[in-house]
Amino acid sequence: MRELVVDTETTGLDPVAGHRVVELACVELVNHLPTGRSFQSYLNPQRDMPTDAFAVHGLSAEFLADKPVFGSVAAGFLEFIAGDPLVIHNAEFDLKFLNAELGLAGHAALPFTRVVDTLALARRRFPGAPASLDALCKRFEIDNAHREKHGALLDAELLAQVYIELIGGRQPGLELTAVAAVAAGGAAAPGPAQRRGTRPPRSHAPSTEELAAHEAFVAALGDAIWRK
Repeated sequence: MRELVVDTETTGLDPVAGHRVVELACVELVNHLPTGRSFQSYLNPQRDMPTDAFAVHGLSAEFLADKPVFGSVAAGFLEFIAGDPLVIHNAEFDLKFLNAELGLAGHAALPFTRVVDTLALARRRFPGAPASLDALCKRFEIDNAHREKHGALLDAELLAQVYIELIGGRQPGLELTAVAAVAAGGAAAPGPAQRRGTRPPRSHAPSTEELAAHEAFVAALGDAIWRK
């Protein structure tokens, strides 16, 4: 089973107000395990960078000036995610930005039905508890000390670990499958069931010697139930 953990960084809170995506990243999971494959791109928003947004992710307008616009990476992003489920934290926020950018680039919107929202998962599992990415990393003892600022790729990698814990943790058997497949140079897709050969039936009828021994044993009992 293939899933993509997706995250974005933006210039603000609402694409309707003219805000844009400035970083897009996703991490591939197969059987709920990272395969090492990812997609990441910084993006030129073709506008200024508000001070509040810069404080969150540290991406300046000057840094992004020579980066591609969303429309030039949209096809590659869509090819990478294919038709597989998307895992997003606070999916409503990221999806409205992604769909706004896809619309500007002439692509169809991504339906919410293909999204797993880890924020909703966390709130159902831990009602009333903090459910930010940092809070969930702390709860599951996931090291995020290197997360000084938000970054789409780093946050997607952390979210992949959080998601695995939210759905019950790693399953050792699947991990072996994933590692073996990745080591072979491919995605860790589940392999076909192996056929096992059947052995011919063995005879369990008693031998002549066993029958004679049993008859002698019964005769020695006198009033044995086998005689009734």
